[in-house]
Amino acid sequence: MPITLEGLDQLTHEAVTHYWTTLLNQGAKQREGDPDKGGRAAVTGGKQMQGFARVVKKLLEDNGLHGSHIYLDTKLELPGYFRPTKNWDMLVIHKKTLLAAIEFKSQRGPSFGNNFNNRTEEALGTAHDLWTAYREGAFGKTSLRPWLGWVMLLEDCTKSNAPVGVAEPHFKVFPEFRGASYALRYELLLRKMVLEKLYDGTALLMATAEGGPKGEFREPACDLTAKRFLASLGGHIAAYLANDAPDHATHA
Repeated sequence: MPITLEGLDQLTHEAVTHYWTTLLNQGAKQREGDPDKGGRAAVTGGKQMQGFARVVKKLLEDNGLHGSHIYLDTKLELPGYFRPTKNWDMLVIHKKTLLAAIEFKSQRGPSFGNNFNNRTEEALGTAHDLWTAYREGAFGKTSLRPWLGWVMLLEDCTKSNAPVGVAEPHFKVFPEFRGASYALRYELLLRKMVLEKLYDGTALLMATAEGGPKGEFREPACDLTAKRFLASLGGHIAAYLANDAPDHATHA
């Protein structure tokens, strides 16, 4: 079955617009005197990245998976090994088989340092917890390995692109981190998570505060593009559906 990616470029632009528009609306609420719905929501609100979830949902439906198997708003809990459950941003489940679990994350300034460390620990811990639970049979007796994905939208600004120093009081850091900006640190993180098989697909998009509301973005690494992320996921789903389909062929 061919993987259909038609129209996903435009939807990705719309997803970037949705992210920034949601931030602006949350900021407006803050100015109206509701700090919880304004400032805090602008940092913690999960609605900002829903545009990207819709891009993935369209890909899955275009490649033969019915929408009823795609969870975006409710029933997002999966059992963990080190904790009872973890809420994912998107789950794909078909016939009680976990096909995919995806996280959609974002970060904007001005506080890149602490947030980068938090995102890193969250990404690594989430993957380790899920794979250990998978090993222990938390998702049934299926032999299918689920597909894990992580999408990151980072503000493209001077501070995210500026070189950052590292502290080395006892041992030297790996050379690729020396002088790396937060944008490059995210690039390294996402690439290494795939190399270490913690995630099957990752994507890094960057957008400025000026261009983001118009849907403008850039992808700093050719191996971390949205299209490559979607192609990997689409191939996983297409292979599962092809294997799941009844075999009507006649063999001599």
